[in-house]
Order: sequence, then structure tokens, then C-alpha cells
Amino acid sequence: MTAKILVVDDTPMNVKMLADVLTFKGYQVVTAAGGREGLAKVESEQPDIVLLDVMMPDLDGYAVCREIRAKPETAILPVVMVTALDPAQERVKGLDAGADDFLSKPINQPELLARVRSLLRIKVFHDQVQAQARELAEWNRTLEQRVADGVRQIEQMGRLKRFLSPQIADLIVGGANDDPLKSHRREITVVFLDLRGFTAFIETADPEEVMGVLREYHGEMGRLIMEYNGTIEHFAGDGIMIFFNDPVVIENPAAQAVRMAVRMQASFGGLSQTWKKRGYDLHIGIGIAQGYATLGMIGFEGRSDYGAIGPVTNLASRLCSDAKAGQILVSQKVFGSVEDLVSAEPVGELSLKGFHKPVPVFNVTGLKQA
Repeated sequence: MTAKILVVDDTPMNVKMLADVLTFKGYQVVTAAGGREGLAKVESEQPDIVLLDVMMPDLDGYAVCREIRAKPETAILPVVMVTALDPAQERVKGLDAGADDFLSKPINQPELLARVRSLLRIKVFHDQVQAQARELAEWNRTLEQRVADGVRQIEQMGRLKRFLSPQIADLIVGGANDDPLKSHRREITVVFLDLRGFTAFIETADPEEVMGVLREYHGEMGRLIMEYNGTIEHFAGDGIMIFFNDPVVIENPAAQAVRMAVRMQASFGGLSQTWKKRGYDLHIGIGIAQGYATLGMIGFEGRSDYGAIGPVTNLASRLCSDAKAGQILVSQKVFGSVEDLVSAEPVGELSLKGFHKPVPVFNVTGLKQA
């Protein structure tokens, strides 16, 4: 790109001589006949270098140079002062005003061109530095945005991991799914489990013993919930509610839920044997139902949970309440989805609280061998 040079001089002959020399060497030249016009041209033309006469009637070269230096956008614009006065005396004044270099009249053309080339090289280097600074600033802004996005993702991940397995939380934060915290409707499989004999246990055990048992129970059940990618709706003492097929769609959520429940009963056997040695007689009952529910955030600012609302949650809860120690009671809809997978026995039609008609129920006793 051709460099643009502004020549400021109130003597037309000087202006023409400088313009002819510079134009012949391929530079683009703009001119001004006085100091004030020169300042206006600096702003409008944005030259790469200014050749500035010292002695001008309206505004001398020192004043023009000081105004150029006072503006941030032209503070580093190369300025060469041209003078017919004593160079030694004028150099100090020029340096104080902010000039970069000096030429004495009459102008020596080779010296003029050499000084112009030298200052233009400095101007090019400065422009490169400025461009790199702008690019770095843009990178910093981008980095700040990425950091802010990362912090939001971490916060969202922290919220999600209260409800979800790490795999599902990673998937959601990565953008593979819509925001699961917004209210929505979906068919889910709900699992309820709680301890049998827990009421009698807490009436006789010390609080520390109760908390120890709950930690072991929640830890083992929580491990299996994570393994099977279940969504934890809530812990309530010895009761746990989990659902499947939200926020990530599962091909057969009922099968996933039943597999988890069978593993839970088997794993609980080990806990139960350990507790029996301490004098605790505890077992679990599990209820599983499938149906549509409305899901999303429930609560208020500062305290909220991810919940599911609908008849399916009530049905799973009632099945759990009716399940005896070691039983996994499932609704007919769940059984229809897993019939080829499980060994089960019909329990019959149960009259469950909150349901007007008897509900067909099945007890899953295990998984069929492949």
C-alpha cells in the first residue's frame, strides 16, 4: 500500500517542490497551506507521515506538533519539522513539541527521502504492533468469554450432578440436549425404594448409628443409580425416587429401571448381612411404574430441585409401599415392556391409595438368562 505524506507549508513553492519529489518516488501526497488546515488534514486524511514547516502565520509548526501529540490517535504519527532557522536552536524546541526528525532548508532531496523512508519503517513496525495489540485484545475478550462460558458450564454441571449421573450431565452441558431444567412433558419410568424395618430401627438405635446406616445405604444405591444412568429425583430419609428417560431419552427405560432394581436387591443383600451382625434387621422394597409426567425445576430462588409430577410418580410410590422385603413390584405397563427380560409372578389387582380402580401388579423375581 502506498504511503500517504502530508506536506504543511504556507509557501506554495516549497509545497510544490516537496510534492513533486515525493510523488516522483511513488508516495501519495496531500498538502495544507497553514497550521490549522494541516491539523484538519491530519484528521481527515490520516497520513502516514507529516512534513511540517516551522514558521507559519496562523499556527506555527511547534503548536501544530503539540496538538498532534495531544490526541491519542495521532500521538505516534511521525512528524518531520522543516526549518530555515538555526537547526541547533530549533531542534530543542522541536523535540519539546514532539517532533521525530528535522530537515533544514534548502531541502537536500536524498536526505529528505532517506528520512522519510526511515520514519515510514518505524511507522510500519508501530502499525504492526498496534494490529497485534488489537488482535491480542480480541483474543483476551474471546478468552474472557470462554472462561465465563466455562464458569457457567461448571455451575450448570454442579447443579446437574445433584440429579444426574456424570455421563448425562456431561452430555447436557456439552449441548447435546435442550435445557432439561425447563418445564416439559415426557413418558418416564419411575422407581421408588425404601427400607423395611427402618421405623423400628430408628426407635432403638442411636442417631449416629442411623446416620451411618443411611450413608452406607445411600452410597451403595447411589453407585448403582449412577451406573444405570438414572436421574435422582430426591432422597427422603430411607426413601429414594429415581426416574429414567429424562433428560436423556433411553430406548427402553423400563428395562433399564428393572435391571437396576434387580441389582439393587442383590447388592442390598450384602448390606443386610452386615447389618444383621450389628443387630439391625433391614430390607428394601421397590416399586416401578411407567407413564407421562411433567418435569422441571421445583422450588424457589436459592433452593430448588429437579422434579417429576404426575400419576406415574404416585403409582410407583404406592407400589413401593405395598412391596414386601425383597420384592420389586411393577405396574402392568412396565411388565409389558420387560416381559421377555424378567422372571415375574402376578401379584393380582391391588387396591392402592389414591387410585379408584384396582391396579394389576407383578413381582419381578429376577432376570432371565440370555
